[in-house]
Amino acid sequence: MRNRRDLLKTAGAAAAAAGTAALAAPAVHAQKAPIKWRLQTYAGPALAEHVIKPSIDAFNKAANGEMVIDLYYADQLVPTGELFRAMQQGVIDAVQSDDDSISAPVDVAVFGGYFPFATRYSLDVPTLFHTYGLKEIWEEAYAEVKGVTWLSAGAWDPCNFATKQPINSLADLRGKRVFTFPTAGRFLARFGVVPVTLPWEDVQVAVQTGELDGIAWSGITEDYTVGWADVCNYFLTNNISGAWCGSYFANTEKWNAVPEHLKTLFRLCIDSSHYYRLHWYWGGEARLRVSGTKMKLTTIPDAEWKTVEDEAHKFWDEIAAESPRRKRVVEILRKYAEDMKNAGPPYRYA
Repeated sequence: MRNRRDLLKTAGAAAAAAGTAALAAPAVHAQKAPIKWRLQTYAGPALAEHVIKPSIDAFNKAANGEMVIDLYYADQLVPTGELFRAMQQGVIDAVQSDDDSISAPVDVAVFGGYFPFATRYSLDVPTLFHTYGLKEIWEEAYAEVKGVTWLSAGAWDPCNFATKQPINSLADLRGKRVFTFPTAGRFLARFGVVPVTLPWEDVQVAVQTGELDGIAWSGITEDYTVGWADVCNYFLTNNISGAWCGSYFANTEKWNAVPEHLKTLFRLCIDSSHYYRLHWYWGGEARLRVSGTKMKLTTIPDAEWKTVEDEAHKFWDEIAAESPRRKRVVEILRKYAEDMKNAGPPYRYA
């Protein structure tokens, strides 16, 4: 009995000591470090305030410390033309740009950015991807490339000329040195345009110094937003495409390591970015044509501009002949254009 009492006393004392220690030292809960991504956009700081930053800010807030995306602007970490390779190698984790500008090694890259006359309005881009089958073709193409996952495509603004000298006819385009996208430049060269590639942040100064005669990289909303309207005197209302087609991409290994709920959150934030741009550009293009004071509007007559549209369809044929998948995309573009024409106003006007 004495041994039993001694045992109980010892156990009780030990328990009391343990309880005191527990009260004195609160439990420490291990916390995982947040997932960290570096995402670079094609856009400079002023433009990024609209085309991506609000959605990334929203993601970082909603992720509640589980994941943080650091946003970098055009050429800030990697030159735009090297973005795909850098993402593939894990130098950066994600990209917002068009396939064409980042030199994506897939045959559909030629349709990113401004593919001549593929679209008339911004809603054409999501409709082509989600209703006419381009989404599945892009997924198929990028599945053949190791290290990068294509996530989503959306619409931006149309492609118009902003120039120092007025453009009133096709003849006025000849010899003009213009900052533009690779495929758009390849097409515009047929009309005497000299495509020039420069770092995005150097464009405004290049126009001021005369290294460039103009820009065919955006609509009027971006011209005002990024400062190009301050150095260009004229805006040509004819465009070679109704909407830029841009995408979001991620390094595959980094994407696969993200939990499903954060993948869903990121996709939702991408969609919010797509939605914001639809109304920001649509309203901006109209408002600045009506009330903008920095550039005078010029127009090439419809009959003359039709020769540009006709040439675009010849260009489509050439692209279609370059690979079976490009042919499939061109067939979809033709089918879509025909459907929109047959649907009549407001889808297409004669």
